[in-house]
Amino acid sequence: MIVGTAGHIDHGKTTLTRALTGVDTDRLKEEKERGISIELGYAYVPLADGDILGVIDVPGHEKFIRTMAAGVTGIDFALLVIAADDGIMPQTLEHLAILQLLGVTRGAVALTKIDRVDEARLLQVESAIGALLTDTAFAAAPIFRTNATVGGDAGVAALLAYLAQAARALPARDERRLFRLGVDRVFTLAGQGTIVTGTALAGRVHVGDTLQLAPGGELVRVRSIHAQNRAAETGSAGQRLALNLSGAARENIARGSWVVAPALALCSERIDAELTLMRDTDLGGLTLKPWSPVHVHLGAAHHTAHVVLLDSEALHPGQHGRVQLVFDAPLHAVPGDRFVVRNAQASLTIGGGLVLDPFGPARKRRSAARHAWLNALADFIASGEYGALLAQSPLGMRLSTLVRLSQLPPAEIALPADALRIPLRGEDALLISQAAALALEQRIVDALAQFHARAPDEAGPELWRLKRIVEPDMEDLLWSKLIADLLEKNGVLQRGRSLHLPGHTVELRADEQALAETLLAALQQGRFDPPWVRDLARQYVLPETEVRKLLLKLAKSGQISQVVPDLFYHPDGLAELAQLVATLGAAGGSGVNAAAFRDASGLGRKRAIQLLEFFDRVGYTRRLGNAHVLRPSAQWT
Repeated sequence: MIVGTAGHIDHGKTTLTRALTGVDTDRLKEEKERGISIELGYAYVPLADGDILGVIDVPGHEKFIRTMAAGVTGIDFALLVIAADDGIMPQTLEHLAILQLLGVTRGAVALTKIDRVDEARLLQVESAIGALLTDTAFAAAPIFRTNATVGGDAGVAALLAYLAQAARALPARDERRLFRLGVDRVFTLAGQGTIVTGTALAGRVHVGDTLQLAPGGELVRVRSIHAQNRAAETGSAGQRLALNLSGAARENIARGSWVVAPALALCSERIDAELTLMRDTDLGGLTLKPWSPVHVHLGAAHHTAHVVLLDSEALHPGQHGRVQLVFDAPLHAVPGDRFVVRNAQASLTIGGGLVLDPFGPARKRRSAARHAWLNALADFIASGEYGALLAQSPLGMRLSTLVRLSQLPPAEIALPADALRIPLRGEDALLISQAAALALEQRIVDALAQFHARAPDEAGPELWRLKRIVEPDMEDLLWSKLIADLLEKNGVLQRGRSLHLPGHTVELRADEQALAETLLAALQQGRFDPPWVRDLARQYVLPETEVRKLLLKLAKSGQISQVVPDLFYHPDGLAELAQLVATLGAAGGSGVNAAAFRDASGLGRKRAIQLLEFFDRVGYTRRLGNAHVLRPSAQWT
């Protein structure tokens, strides 16, 4: 169990920690000279059952609230320290508020310096403490009278026994989740390299594991582990860990960095969250308006951000609302993380909240669909059920996204029975509910019906043109599966490269049909370099307008394709060229450029560029720099 102290400056937190553990946590020269804690202190005490109790001693001065917030993130138990002579003081209140905002619910009160007051004063302070804690999670917290300057103090012994009992009763943490550690200290040791310390918030880590810095992205390897101040082969959630890392320089890590499983390392500059402002008191009382600047303490990190209100025009003291926090730089978070907010001057704690979506959007953040998604995330945080998330993902959700949101490895994610899983590249997959897939199929049918109504003389749109009509943001592999399913059950038919509904046809007149056969044969014979409209008109002694009109009609019916104005290709020639693009792209590994395609096809540079741009336009390839890369799911049919 990790215990975090809290309380006003000079109320005896460090002295009490030394009495409980035998460790003086004031290690800096300045701390010794000034007699106050400036940095976080760490101490450990072995318990009778073999477990190790960790204690984080935090500074009490108002200037070091940032350090205090970093120290109490991830603790299991709060030890609120109040001096009997001073009683409740400003940082007593602020530290208590921070504990509540961070969701700490277990705790006890140590009443220190009892030798300096009489019994009446003790009773008076105890009464005030009881009143202070009445409406908090610590209402039933016991109060221990201590005199930590005296060896063998009965109050200190009783407090230690209570902490040991609380440690035995602490619920086991879910170690299935992927590893996360918030760094609160980093240093180097001669001959060993970079050491980071922090509280493991989730998962397990083993010597030899590869982890990743967030933000930063550097991959690091765990060379050795100290867990609860003892050398170990593994470390787990809830423990204080020191990790010896290779692969990252000391200057690339700071307090507030995260060391996480690589699947969790993606960071964002926007976080959607639930925020509660404190009521009008000496501590709070600030109204937030759009783009209000704030200081945010999340994990051991301290960031500045601007507030975007998602469901109101202002957030007043005592109110609760949804906001988007827009940061100056990317940061790491997961759903359910708690944070503390201070005012623009960092002089006042004004509220705190809960992370909903650590990857907030820059646009449409107040839409109804967005609020439905945040509702689903709130339900997921409370229940751990994935159904609501998939139900609010009409285009499906990547498995890697669900891993980041749940912190669970793919093997531990139990999907709803009706969820479809579509493999993607890189061992990822797209997850979508059966209901969402059927709804998308209906959108395809409706889009085709509207297309036929607008253009009855056209056979139908090409595959990727139809995707842009229906939903351009859809995953290509999902689109391919939906079309394949519709074709298999004859919900949609294909003619050439055109898709259409059953019953929709484009007919030629008898005289058009005879000429069409002649023109089609000429285009087929032309293969990679078919004749232009003017050449066909000259060859068959026909008006250019007549030839152009018929070829356009054939293109609309899906029998040929127009690459550029007045240049039409037979499907056989295009199929060969499409295969050539695929072959060249596979050989090069990074797509095909105009020069390689020109040489392989025997065409001129201008025609090669026209054809490659045509393949981009119809969705077979996409432009990437100077290359044209085959789309992951593209097949030329």
